[in-house]
Amino acid sequence: MELYKNGMISQASLVQRDSFSDRPREQRFKQSSLGLVSTLSFPVIVSTADAMLKASGVTLVGFEKIGSGHCTAIVRGATAEVRIAVQAGVEHAKREGQLLSSLVIPRPFPNLEVIFPIGSHLLEEMRHPSRSRHSSQALGLLETRGFPAIVGAADAMLKAADVELTGYETVGAGLCTVIIRGRVAEVAMALQVGMAEARRIGELIAVTVVTRPLEDLERSLPMTSCLIEEEPQPLRLPIEVKEVEKELIELPDLGKLSLPPKDPRSL
Repeated sequence: MELYKNGMISQASLVQRDSFSDRPREQRFKQSSLGLVSTLSFPVIVSTADAMLKASGVTLVGFEKIGSGHCTAIVRGATAEVRIAVQAGVEHAKREGQLLSSLVIPRPFPNLEVIFPIGSHLLEEMRHPSRSRHSSQALGLLETRGFPAIVGAADAMLKAADVELTGYETVGAGLCTVIIRGRVAEVAMALQVGMAEARRIGELIAVTVVTRPLEDLERSLPMTSCLIEEEPQPLRLPIEVKEVEKELIELPDLGKLSLPPKDPRSL
C-alpha cells in the first residue's frame, strides 16, 4: 500500500513511472491506434489520405486494395490524432460521394499486425524518425474504366503540359488510375486534356489534384524506377601508373657511310 504524505510518493511508484517513460519507441508504437477509411475509387482514397495527414499528426501506413474498386487508407498514431484524422477523411469522402466505411481501433491486438498489413513496415521509420515534409509539386490522378482509355489519356496529358508520368494503379472492376506530377498549373492543364481524351475513348470515373502532398503520401504511391535519382558514383582513378619503357632506335655511324662519287662535269 502506497502512502502519500506532504506531497511525497513512494520510491516504488517512482521506479514504476521511470520504467514506463523509458520504454522503447517500438513498444509505444504497438500501443498506438489504427484508423481506416474505405472508398470506391483510388483517386478519392488518395485525396482522402491527404486530408487525413494534413488534419493531424498521424502516419500513413499505406493503401489496401481488395478488388472491385474498394480502397482503404490506413493511418497510425495517438488515439486522439487518429480520431481527428478519420473524421477528416470521412468528411472528405462524403463530399466526393464515395465513402464506404471507417474504423478506429485503439491499441490493436498484436496478432492483428502479424496477419494484416497495418504497420509492420514502419519499424525502419521508427528507428530513424523524421518529420514529413510538404512537396513543392502537385499530384494529379485520373481514373477510367478500361486500359485503352487510361493509356490514351496519359499520352494526351504528357503532350499537353510539362508533367511527369509517375505510375499507374489498378483496383479491379476495370478501374485504372494514372498518376502525374508537376507544378499545380501544369497538372491542372494536363488533367483537363486527359479528361476529354478519356471520355472520347472510354469512361471517365474520377479526377483528383493533390497540392503540396506530404512525403508519407508520395512514398505510398506507385513510383516508376526512372524517377528515382541515382547517387553519383565517385570517379575511380588508377592508384599506380605504369610507365611504358621507350624503345631506343640505333642510328648509323656517319663516318662509315659511303658518299656517291662526284660528277667531273660539275667542277
